[in-house]
Amino acid sequence: MKANVIEGCISCGLCASVCPEVFRMNDENVSEVYHQPTPEQEDATQEAADGCPVSVIEIE
Repeated sequence: MKANVIEGCISCGLCASVCPEVFRMNDENVSEVYHQPTPEQEDATQEAADGCPVSVIEIE
């Protein structure tokens, strides 16, 4: 699995709350992927993507 945050993040912080091992808020208060998910983190990463209110988390 590979995660990516595309343009359009509204800085709600949901992804960083759901899966802080993969997502964080950067200095501009926009979500970013700072570690790609391990197999153990895939469910939480998918949950973060599914919960994103603006659907800017891409999962491959």
